[in-house]
Amino acid sequence: MTGYYLILGVLMLVSWLVSARLKSKFEHYSKLHLRNGMSGKEIAEKMLRDNGIHDVQVISVPGQLTDHYNPVNKTVNLSEGVYMQRNAAAAAVAAHECGHAVQHAVGYSMLQLRSKLVPLVNISSTLSQFVIFAGISVMIASRSIQNPQGNTTVLAIGVLLFAVTTLFAFITLPVEYDASKRALAWLENSGTLGREEHAAAEDSLKWAARTYVVAALGSLAQLLYWASMLFGGRRE
Repeated sequence: MTGYYLILGVLMLVSWLVSARLKSKFEHYSKLHLRNGMSGKEIAEKMLRDNGIHDVQVISVPGQLTDHYNPVNKTVNLSEGVYMQRNAAAAAVAAHECGHAVQHAVGYSMLQLRSKLVPLVNISSTLSQFVIFAGISVMIASRSIQNPQGNTTVLAIGVLLFAVTTLFAFITLPVEYDASKRALAWLENSGTLGREEHAAAEDSLKWAARTYVVAALGSLAQLLYWASMLFGGRRE
């Protein structure tokens, strides 16, 4: 288990570094006020209209970094700061979340796949760690001269559950990058942002995307560790 805790420690450090850099970027670009004076709410509503989307509501939700698009009730949920602020960081986040609304409207395949996996991921993310640790205990306790590898069935189930969460993390990557691509293209083509403002929005979304990359790679590293324990035990 030492190897697992080492991997976990490295992942936590990298995640913290990327998150800290993202926070720093957003704080910096929050000081770059938009020349057009539009708020995050107004930018989101304009992007939706320009894309022919009239059945999605833009609402404010409490907290920080709580921005998201809900395909179930068709709402673009913007954190209080993004909803009201009139700066490059708010513009980037608002447009990005509307990018998901556009994906939903045009039937973007990766978003549809991601949505279908959500119920399964909710179960696997809740149970996987518990099942894995239970499986390791069963495997160790059941080892004998006749069965030196022990019973790995429970561990195999846990690894399979964790694999679902890893798959979900990697499917999320193209969904997030595509939403940012749609957002930046609209911000540029619509003339909503000036050159400096657009560069700031692009940099903000770039660092936001890296948090998803770190999460996906971290999930993969953990999956490979558990899989090596599973198949290593079977070879003993």
